[in-house]
Amino acid sequence: MEIAPMISIDERVRFGRPVVTGTRVPVDLVLGKLAGGMSYEDVMAEYGIPRAAILAVLDYASKVLAKEEIRAVG
Repeated sequence: MEIAPMISIDERVRFGRPVVTGTRVPVDLVLGKLAGGMSYEDVMAEYGIPRAAILAVLDYASKVLAKEEIRAVG
């Protein structure tokens, strides 16, 4: 099931974690690689995904974080 453009979940793929649609590449893996310093081109080559998929991962992550509520305790 596509939950965002180019981002899907399926309980039979990667335990239902969000992945790039049509692949088994998890969203959090792509984010982690980018955060670790890999370039878009390196991620594209390593995981066989297009630039549009990387942009979709970033868009999805930003929307998920925008909905997150953090409350100060104490």
